This record gives sequence, C-alpha cells and structure tokens, in this order.
Amino acid sequence: MKRLFDLLISGVAIVLLSPLFLLSVFIIKLTSKGPIFYFQKRLGKGGKTFQVYKFRTMTNTSRKLDVQVDSSNNEVTLFGKFARRLKIDELPQLFNVLNGDMSIVGPRPCLPSLESEFNEDGQKRLQVRPGLTGLAQVNGNIYLSWEERWKYDRYYVENQSFMLDLKIIARTVVVVVLGEKWGKKS
Repeated sequence: MKRLFDLLISGVAIVLLSPLFLLSVFIIKLTSKGPIFYFQKRLGKGGKTFQVYKFRTMTNTSRKLDVQVDSSNNEVTLFGKFARRLKIDELPQLFNVLNGDMSIVGPRPCLPSLESEFNEDGQKRLQVRPGLTGLAQVNGNIYLSWEERWKYDRYYVENQSFMLDLKIIARTVVVVVLGEKWGKKS
C-alpha cells in the first residue's frame, strides 16, 4: 500500500507542481551559470546508494561534496536561499519517489559517509526507503544532533502506519510555511 501511495502522490504532485518546476528551471538558468540540477549519492534502503535529484541552489564552483551546507553559506544563490527555505530545491526528488529509490515519508537520505557513524538507531533507518520528509524533519531537523534524528528515524521505522505518514505530511506543510524553527523542540 505504501508504494502505491508513493506512486499516486508523487505522480499527482509532479503534474500539479509542473509550473513551479518550469519557473524554477527558468530562474536558475537566468540567475546563475551551470546546470539546473544537482545530483548527489545518498544512502537508501538496505545501505544501497542512489543519486538524489535536487535543483541547484549554489554557485557552479567545485567544492567538497560530502559537507552539508546551510543557506547562510555565501555560495548559496539568491534563488537558492528562497528555494531552500520553501524546500523547492527538494521537489525533483519526487522523481526519486517514482523511481522507487525514495518514499514520500521516511528517514531523509543521508550521505554514504555518515553510515560509519551510525549507532543502532541510525542502522535501523536503512530498513526502509528514505523519504522526502520524515519524523525528524518535523521535530527540529537541522536543530537536532544526528543521534536525535536517528532516534526519530528508529521510532518511525518501528511504528510505520498510514496515519503516522499523514500526520508527518501535514506537519511538513506547516514546517514549510512557518519555517524550520517551528518544528524545533525547546
């Protein structure tokens, strides 16, 4: 059922959001040199790696690829700051969902280099497809340590349900509208 849900939601979302896709492509090409998309290896189900798709939000210069960059980095473009804030840069991952590499809801796919740091909670996340959004993303995300994120991921893996997925999706909409700080635990 989850895979059918993923196919239905990602297919409908791609069609409905196609004007936003086209506008993003236009703005990226108009405002910065380089490719439209950014591809990066990420860790998927069973520890298998796959290419994640994103809209490019940074200047087209060479850099270390296994470092997380936030919007305050001076290499993030003006559009990139906007796209990251509203998660527009993540929309091409709907195609990762169609391909079966990802799910709508699940632990966010991390860089393969992070696997060596996984504790038991971190290892648990590899039992499911990574998601566009997840429990850690609606409970603080960037404000959480990796260990805290992995605890949320483990909870998700062990308590998966259609209702939990719907709650996470609803909270994701709120986080996108109100910002990451909304989901942050005080």
